[in-house]
Amino acid sequence: MPTSSHPHARSASKQWWLSLAVVGLIVAASLPARAVQVGDLVRIKGSESSKLVGMGLVVGLKGTGDGGKFMPAIRPLAAVIQRLVDPNVVASELKDAKNVALVTLEATLPSTGVREGDKVDVYLSAIGTAKSLKGGRLFLIPMTGPLPDSPVFAFASGPVSIEDADAPTVGVVKQGAQLTRDVVARFMNEYGQITLVLNSEDAGWANAHAISDLLNQEMAPDGPPLAQATDPKNIIVNLPMWERSNPAAFISRVLQCYMDLSSLNTGARVQINERTQTIIVGADVQISPVVISHGGLTITTITPPPQPSEQTPMVQTNNFVGLDPDRRGGTRLKDLLDAFEQLKVPASERIEIVKELKRIGKLHAELRIE
Repeated sequence: MPTSSHPHARSASKQWWLSLAVVGLIVAASLPARAVQVGDLVRIKGSESSKLVGMGLVVGLKGTGDGGKFMPAIRPLAAVIQRLVDPNVVASELKDAKNVALVTLEATLPSTGVREGDKVDVYLSAIGTAKSLKGGRLFLIPMTGPLPDSPVFAFASGPVSIEDADAPTVGVVKQGAQLTRDVVARFMNEYGQITLVLNSEDAGWANAHAISDLLNQEMAPDGPPLAQATDPKNIIVNLPMWERSNPAAFISRVLQCYMDLSSLNTGARVQINERTQTIIVGADVQISPVVISHGGLTITTITPPPQPSEQTPMVQTNNFVGLDPDRRGGTRLKDLLDAFEQLKVPASERIEIVKELKRIGKLHAELRIE
């Protein structure tokens, strides 16, 4: 008889699952109800991504290249032939070539660094008269850093893929650049310090102080403070002496500290993506009292809302929605968007109304439009 079918075994199994569930509830209850990890608010100085650049030739095109009259492409093609095949060839002999295009190259190295032999994607853009890079292949070319006299960090080659059919002169060579040397990210300076750089949208004195205060409570509750906000964007953290030879565990704990969202100043922001017709609204975004009339739609905001009486009864119509139902003393943009939803206002018209509110100074928030 299998063990799992025995009554005592089933009872033990049930107790084990109940114990596991209790542990899970205890862990969940120990976390803040609305929290975010420090690592989501900052990056470590030195962990920035870096760029490699170059210029090369895409060959094998089916008549969609630059053409023989575009000498900036023909001259390097002649130089390649002179070096590899015929030292006597001249550019004028290649005047009918239409299967080659001159392109710029760009590759982004990850913020964690790379090692010799790693591969990264290479993005190409035609700079001449080429009509399309489809079907072409990037001829082997060295890639350097963007500064003058930079050494060669990688060699790039491979088949070109077109990601956007509407932009056939822009392409990518997947894993096309292979590193020839290490690029190591340096997080800790010679004094045993790391610098936490707040994300632009989270930068500010209040947030920098709140994060440094949290780190001091979590990482050094009984000792001298380890973290100090030096300006609205930077927090310097001193690693204890015994952590500096192997800092990974300490840095990991710093980034995994949980920050209660209520202690952060998230600011009032509205972000609009006109292509996807998306509006993202922060919780603190408010609008001043205003009457909006748009395409037959009228919405009135009154702060504070009037008390109904016999002389001024509360009248509801199909094109009016109250925007301060909780009488908080201010109208939030979210209430307006909820009203749009009830009235089935198209997304494009919502965006235009929000933009107009900002233009006339009735929207009290930073407005970002993509």
